[in-house]
Amino acid sequence: MDLGLSGEQADTQELIRRLLADAGPAAARAAEPLGFDPVLWKRLATSGICGMGLPDGGDAGLDLLIVVAEALGRSLAPVPVIEHTVAGRLLARLAPESPHLADIVSGDAICTLGLAPAVGGRARLVPAGAVADIALVLEGDELIALVGQPGAAAANLADAPVADRRRTPDDAVVASGEPARLAYDDAVDEWRVLTAGALVGVGQGAFDLTLDYVKQRHQFGRPIGSFQALQHGLAELVPMLDGGRLLTHEAAWALQTGERSQRGASGPELAVMALCFTGETAREVSARAIQYHGGYGYALEQDAQLYYRRSRGWSLAIGSVAGELTVLADRTWGAA
Repeated sequence: MDLGLSGEQADTQELIRRLLADAGPAAARAAEPLGFDPVLWKRLATSGICGMGLPDGGDAGLDLLIVVAEALGRSLAPVPVIEHTVAGRLLARLAPESPHLADIVSGDAICTLGLAPAVGGRARLVPAGAVADIALVLEGDELIALVGQPGAAAANLADAPVADRRRTPDDAVVASGEPARLAYDDAVDEWRVLTAGALVGVGQGAFDLTLDYVKQRHQFGRPIGSFQALQHGLAELVPMLDGGRLLTHEAAWALQTGERSQRGASGPELAVMALCFTGETAREVSARAIQYHGGYGYALEQDAQLYYRRSRGWSLAIGSVAGELTVLADRTWGAA
């Protein structure tokens, strides 16, 4: 199993890590409760990260975007780069002449995607809906660009800028019919894969935090990391993280190429698998981080709880795990 990065991926990883060098738990905490850091967003936009997945911004594939997503998750970066990227790619695919694309590529306008179809002109709990200038939502067979004032943020476990968005008579229809529905489904699958990458990063960040802690914390005159029970508990997390990383890269490859995995799974199937597995992994690793920090882990002043809350909030942005497993079952064996 080769988990090494290509030269281009390694260069992208080094760039994003430098840009996020002073982010991390402190920046995530400072951005609460809204969950958005405009200074960090501007830095990433100026460096081309926010538009790198769009045709006029570099047209990077999912193989590179997944590296960015993991770095964002590892640093708990309070910026909606994933939602912005998938929504921008969708708009570029369906309306390449849209006047909004230039501002989306530059990052001057934040774009997001409603993960569930709108009903009665209202899109519920849109990720980044509280900060996005443009929200793409599907209602019936119409893809609509909701432009205007962001919605009021809804309180949530992960302190993410989630909000409802409402349609107005001035909002334009980007595309309609089957092409709009199919392109929208593809964009949601891209969101699944990139969010899975971010969840790998959350899990890795929680693991690194815990590993440092057990080396420093002493009991009975020795580091608690020398206790066999803790060593075993940490060791069993490593293959979970590596497995999630491998599955996420495989899903990105399958979506990008249209190929199937060696076991026959399609890109859309792998996208759901990756989101479910990495969400479970991030939740397990962050829960172990809380446990190994002892009473400190539950304190809001400590960093472990930041990973714990985001591992849960980010993985549930699209809905329940049971709902996602039903989507996977329908895609694999057909609708019940």
